[in-house]
Amino acid sequence: MSSVLTEICPHPVVQAPMAGGVAVPQLAAAVSEAGGLGFLAAGYKTADGMYQEIKQLRGLTSRPFGVNLFLPQPETPDAAAVGVYAHQLAGEASWYETELGDADSGRDDGYDAKLAVLLDNPVPVVSFHFGVPSREVLDALRRAGTFTLVTATTAEEARAVEQAGADAVIAQGVEAGGHQGTHRDVPDTDRSGVGLLSLVAQVRESVGIPVVAAGGIMRGGQIAAVLAAGADAAQLGTAFLAAHESGAHSLHKRALTDPLYARTELTRAFSGRPARALVNRFLREHGPYAPAAYPDVHHLTAPLRKAAARAGDAQGMALWAGQGHRMARELPAGQLVELLAAELEAAR
Repeated sequence: MSSVLTEICPHPVVQAPMAGGVAVPQLAAAVSEAGGLGFLAAGYKTADGMYQEIKQLRGLTSRPFGVNLFLPQPETPDAAAVGVYAHQLAGEASWYETELGDADSGRDDGYDAKLAVLLDNPVPVVSFHFGVPSREVLDALRRAGTFTLVTATTAEEARAVEQAGADAVIAQGVEAGGHQGTHRDVPDTDRSGVGLLSLVAQVRESVGIPVVAAGGIMRGGQIAAVLAAGADAAQLGTAFLAAHESGAHSLHKRALTDPLYARTELTRAFSGRPARALVNRFLREHGPYAPAAYPDVHHLTAPLRKAAARAGDAQGMALWAGQGHRMARELPAGQLVELLAAELEAAR
């Protein structure tokens, strides 16, 4: 592991910044306290909401932690397709007795305001998803003392990350749960993504900066495998989704190991951008028709997903999960970090 990453997290274990209320301060603090790197997800929050969570996290740990930002998104190439999808979802709105969301609720996720907060009140680590920030942004964060990471799903994207001046790259394999961090404006869901071990090897040969491997990792032995392939650390999301401190809905946590949800699939059904989720009714019925329109579809379906959660109906929720979901362990996050480190040591 690179010297900087070793200083940030003694164990090569990074908790993925899962947006939507999962990566709460209590989870990030527990991971960091145990020697991993805990993360907050700024996605879908206001700049002030992000700042308040950072203050809360700082009250829980003095260890390094990270904050993840979503890059602003381009205009949707086919806005009419969003209207067609909204018409298709009318039955869902009626069923859950709610209104569809406003597809035009914003495309930048408050990016500039969040950056201003992070430059005025620097945090140890900042990562980026859905593209590459400008060199000016990365340089400004470096001057503030912040270590930066950017997600890539191909070796070509990893080279773009290095050229922009990021300190490290997150190599995200197709096995990963939640949103794929591809840089393409109109990413597809044709299952042509690169598997993690192959991706790590390709990225390691393509860039000179540290590599963090992400995608389907649930055990210390898998961390050993990606380290052997050339990674400096491993990022785990689904493994921490089931942790006691996770903010995930209890239905979501239970679904990870429920035999009813036998597999995952990349889908645009919930957000308009490829994301891996447990296959449920909503995904099966709407996935084939969802347009490539992020964050339009995310805004459109947000009230439906919230209503399904309130109704206790997991069949209408976005059950984000990686391919290793059946290996989830319901443990305190700190204990999970220690167990992963012990499994890693045994596998070496």
